[in-house]
Amino acid sequence: MKHKYQIDGMTCDGCRSHVENVLNVIEGVKKVSVDLASKVAEIEMDSHIPLSVFQEALQKDGGAYGIRMPGDPHSHNEKSTSEKISGSKGKGTFYCPMRCEGDKTYDLPGDCPVCGMDLVEEVDLRLGSATQYTCPMHPEIIRDAPGSCPICGMDLVPMQPDTSAEELKYKKLLKKFWIAMAFTLPIFLLAMGEMWPGNPLHRLLSMKNWNWVQFGLSLPVVFYATRMFFERAYRSIITWNLNMFTLIGIGAGVAWTFSVFGMLFPDFFPQEFKSEAGTVHVYFEAATVILTLVLLGQVLEARAHSKTNSAVKELLKLAPNKAIRVVNGNDEEIVIDAIKVGDVLRVKPGDKIPVDGTITEGETSVDESMITGEPIPVTKSVSDKVNSGTINGNQSFLMTAEKVGSDTLLSQIIHMVNEASRSRAPIQNLADKVSGYFVPVVVLIAIITFVIWALWGPEPSYVYALANAIAVLIIACPCALGLATPMSVMVGVGKGAQNGILIKSAEALEKMNKIQTLIIDKTGTITEGKPKVEKIGYFKDEFTEQQVLQYIVSINQFSEHPLAEASVAYGKEKGVKLLKAENFKSVSGKGVEATVNNKKVFLGNTKMMADAATEVSKDLRQEAESFQKQGKTVSYLSIEGQAAGYMVIGDAIKKSSIQAIKELQDMGIEVIMLTGDNKETAAAVAKELHLTGYRAGMLPEDKLKEVEKLQKEGKVVAMAGDGINDAPALAKSDVGIAMGTGTDVAIESAGITLVKGDLQGIVRARNLSGLVMGNIKQNLFFALVYNTIGVPIAAGVLFPFFGVLLSPMIAAAAMSFSSVSVIGNALRLRTAKLS
Repeated sequence: MKHKYQIDGMTCDGCRSHVENVLNVIEGVKKVSVDLASKVAEIEMDSHIPLSVFQEALQKDGGAYGIRMPGDPHSHNEKSTSEKISGSKGKGTFYCPMRCEGDKTYDLPGDCPVCGMDLVEEVDLRLGSATQYTCPMHPEIIRDAPGSCPICGMDLVPMQPDTSAEELKYKKLLKKFWIAMAFTLPIFLLAMGEMWPGNPLHRLLSMKNWNWVQFGLSLPVVFYATRMFFERAYRSIITWNLNMFTLIGIGAGVAWTFSVFGMLFPDFFPQEFKSEAGTVHVYFEAATVILTLVLLGQVLEARAHSKTNSAVKELLKLAPNKAIRVVNGNDEEIVIDAIKVGDVLRVKPGDKIPVDGTITEGETSVDESMITGEPIPVTKSVSDKVNSGTINGNQSFLMTAEKVGSDTLLSQIIHMVNEASRSRAPIQNLADKVSGYFVPVVVLIAIITFVIWALWGPEPSYVYALANAIAVLIIACPCALGLATPMSVMVGVGKGAQNGILIKSAEALEKMNKIQTLIIDKTGTITEGKPKVEKIGYFKDEFTEQQVLQYIVSINQFSEHPLAEASVAYGKEKGVKLLKAENFKSVSGKGVEATVNNKKVFLGNTKMMADAATEVSKDLRQEAESFQKQGKTVSYLSIEGQAAGYMVIGDAIKKSSIQAIKELQDMGIEVIMLTGDNKETAAAVAKELHLTGYRAGMLPEDKLKEVEKLQKEGKVVAMAGDGINDAPALAKSDVGIAMGTGTDVAIESAGITLVKGDLQGIVRARNLSGLVMGNIKQNLFFALVYNTIGVPIAAGVLFPFFGVLLSPMIAAAAMSFSSVSVIGNALRLRTAKLS
């Protein structure tokens, strides 16, 4: 029999494999095949097995996955492996910092069922949450504005923000650390007393009794402060998700259990395990110091984790929680959530702009550095766009709200940064492969270490064997490997956002460092993207300049192309009256067509004229080409198959383009321009910018083919563009770079978006990619070298040559700080300079 079931909770290939393994061992199951994409399991069985059996098996496995019949409602909630922290007010979801299960999230704090690490709380992405007020005597009274309590009359006070689960976790770990330290320090001093000449402690109690004191002091450490380490170790073994806590649990557990067994049954052990007093050597100090140092590492990691997503937290602070709305000439203060599209808002000097919109009255300067990374304020006047979170200068203005809530640029930036921070870079696959074999190999090395020291070590050989085997287990740190990539990606993505570089995925960030060829568009990428009409050409005998302009503006009123918008704006300046236009059609890479005033009208390049069966006279073409050779764009107008005139549009080259292209070429990157413009215009621009090459008259499919051609030559290609016609090439390129001033389609197709839409941003993005990848490689190198050197030293390879052995306690300290050092190295990216 074969049945298909829907699987819930899977996010990666590891999940798929794990679900297959759990279902395969159920009695009566012959074969299980799980598809990750469709989240469907096909189970072949000898005879029918009730669904409840499969559900019970997955529940016993930890409840991370659910199974149901296709079409049944989704009822499975991801749960973490421990209970909710007492008093937690965390508003977000939780995820594993090592991304063990891809994008899987949990609704409760706890630890990851795969690696055992504490889950990290996602930042609450709600913008500008308004302050609420409550009564100190009656906390059930909550109001959106100050006032008095309706019950007792007391003044309402601002409610304190809820403590995040992240902060609560840190405080709980810190409390446990101080408790562990309070009991571990006396144990350590008692154990070190053996080294004091004429140990005075022996006058108070015998060694046997002091061992019992150590045992008593170790109980709060093992069974309260660090109990979660053993729970994680046990869980990792029964699910066979071996991790760092497997090694800690085995190492510290063996040391502590051996010590207890040695006190209860001393006669069981040979003489070499005993001290001069006849008692068995105990390792309570090793076990408790190891556990306390690991706990210290967890405390430091919890504090460091809160800094890695500081960029998102800083972006969230940019959003104001109140705004001033103008209604019938009167100002009223409202919460930001109450703003609706079309509302007129007043922004006072020094205030944060509440939403995205357009200035309708007044002019000012706006500090946009928090979004674009550019420190110089930008002058804004009527009809200019302003964005949420930017800061108004010293003048008041009125604006119309156009994008509110999650539609604002600031909100989109925050969501993009948050998603990218949790994405996986391909380089992480190396760490995942190594981690998959890491723990079993370390356990094997520990066993070999014990056997070698027991057989050939100096007396007491078994004592040396046990200590060195424990040291091997404790010093190994798979978490340093697992954290190497995600920590650097998280900090790097945040750094990019603060500099106007929005990274959609870690893969795009990694590939950016490998690009060999950069393809750029002309309009809006190299040029300012603010075209202006410079001339209207016409045939004096048949059409006037006013008629040509009237037809051009009438057909372009329906187009969103920057050149069309420029012509419409120019027509308004000239007071042109619009003609009736219908059946409008835009042809990418060519132009537009419509029926204007009951006449068939075409506007565009020579390809569009060919479609219109319109012959452009030699005189008209020569006149137009004289402008094209100056880098101008010329659009021809055809009315009823007859050439009526042309429009010349100029778009100034950005001042930063020449410098940015030179810097990119100095990095060894070929810069090629692909444009839908004519050959003469393209050649003029390419010459001025000293480009590696250019292609003119490119349709969207031509740009796509050019990208494919370069990729077939073995080149890693990045494409930068801002228009709908760039979207196919942006999606096909290895790294798509959208200029933030462009269309939503282009931004959606790209892996990287530049908020300012400036080529200098590509230079910064390349530098950021290099810094992040360098940081990841440093982390991986440190983690690999640390484990490669640390494990053999702990096993005692230096002892025959230098008489050096590594104490399990020193091994624990080294292991704890290895993860912290990886996070610390990633945090250095916050202070890096991108230009």
